[in-house]
Amino acid sequence: MPSRPEVERALLRAGSNASHEDAARFYAERVADFARTIGVVFTGIYVLGIVTVPFVFPGYFWAIHAHPAKVLNLVVALGGLGISWRCRRPGVPGWLVTTFDIGIPLGVALGLAIAMHTVPAEMAAFFLPLVIMTLVLVVRAAIVPSPEYRTFLIGILAIPPILLAGYTVAVRAGGPQIMPLFMVLAGAGAMGVGVAFATTNVSRVIYGLHRQVASAKRLGQYVLGELVGEGGMGAVYRAQHAMLRRPTAVKLLLPERAGPENIARFEREVQLTARLTHPNTVAVYDYGRTPEGVFYYAMEYLDGLSLEELVRRFGPQPEGRVVHILLQATGALLEAHAMGLIHRDVKPANILLCERGGTPDTVKLLDFGLVKSLVPSQNPELTQTNAITGTPLYLAPESISDPTGIDARVDLYALGAVGYYLLTGRPLFEGKSVLEICGHHLHTVPERPSERLGQPILAELETLIMRCLEKSRDKRPESALEVQQTLERCQKLVPWASTDAHAFWREFRAVAGTQGASSTPPGQVSDTRTDAH
Repeated sequence: MPSRPEVERALLRAGSNASHEDAARFYAERVADFARTIGVVFTGIYVLGIVTVPFVFPGYFWAIHAHPAKVLNLVVALGGLGISWRCRRPGVPGWLVTTFDIGIPLGVALGLAIAMHTVPAEMAAFFLPLVIMTLVLVVRAAIVPSPEYRTFLIGILAIPPILLAGYTVAVRAGGPQIMPLFMVLAGAGAMGVGVAFATTNVSRVIYGLHRQVASAKRLGQYVLGELVGEGGMGAVYRAQHAMLRRPTAVKLLLPERAGPENIARFEREVQLTARLTHPNTVAVYDYGRTPEGVFYYAMEYLDGLSLEELVRRFGPQPEGRVVHILLQATGALLEAHAMGLIHRDVKPANILLCERGGTPDTVKLLDFGLVKSLVPSQNPELTQTNAITGTPLYLAPESISDPTGIDARVDLYALGAVGYYLLTGRPLFEGKSVLEICGHHLHTVPERPSERLGQPILAELETLIMRCLEKSRDKRPESALEVQQTLERCQKLVPWASTDAHAFWREFRAVAGTQGASSTPPGQVSDTRTDAH
């Protein structure tokens, strides 16, 4: 499967720069990194002096550390750390960040020049400050994505003061005084130009790469963020509409899966999903193809947790909540079935639980990548009707024995298996291989949820789930509408209180916040499909 860099390389020619706000925030972060580096390095130099001075100059500890050169060392160290903290604060003005960016190297140069005049002439090492300053400029060029002219200007301004200070120190030490001042200035200028050109080249490479990556992370009107995950056909990124600033999930076709047939299937997926308008179905906003041929579509970004994660983290769910969840998922399937579409991959990982519009426990049915139309298609190969398609734990028996003759009742079987999983905390069947699990679906009568859980369950709910899990589809409910009506009756008997839902989400958000959990939707992309001919 292609890695994230491979995906991003395929997008390098697909867009333009990130928004002004994003660029300003990134610039502030890099200046903060540069300032922190300077602060840490000069702090290390200061601490090294504290450790070594008692051995080199015994009896002069306080005199040396009160010396102006050491004070300047400490000022640079604390100044770098302070600037780093300020640049990371929200709302830092852009002009202040630029001032810090230019001021740090010039301040270090001025400090080094002054320090050379505060020590005895015979102890003033001429080349050491020059080497330190050159390293500071190279570090800045490598960390801060800066335009070439700014890097060149900083180099021109930073080097000459140190060279001039070195010259005056040499004169003060009684060195040769026959060199005219204009030759010193010429040498300082030449040295400054050389260092400036070297650091400018570093800055040009780093800044150019930054602009390329920023360009690669934009598709149409959508600016890409972090990678959410990769599924059977596509990669999904968290994104944001450049103008509306609306959080969005963007799915794009993986480069290695590109090809006429896969592109046609990918496009068919978004077109079919876009026809669905039920509030419990993931909404598709837009789709398109870049001039370079990268196909993508944008859908609503869902910040929550999948039913798979819900059970894994919190165990079996109360009957009222199970009914509440299944009722919403059934509504989404009812619309799809009425339009002649079968999902074929209903499973806990493809059902997301989230908060939408202030309403907790809102269900969203995801991933219509395996959707099959019951309406004859001009290209029937796109639905892979001769393949066992879906996830083994939730496959209806006829999907295994006769995948060419399936109908909407395969989704009802999978929905029953999802309800079983929610009530018991365990999959319907377990096995050591796909073949063993498929054999159970074909021949094994499942244990009733109440028996497996070891406690009574609402009889009407348990009966509905067991009917959905019948081996013969003719014994299952006739339609999603019948399932919906039964669940509505169950809801009156075991209601799910909104107070309980709100309490759960308050606790969940608090725990996620303290653990630093990302809001990446775990069910937005699925990669656990069986697609064997």
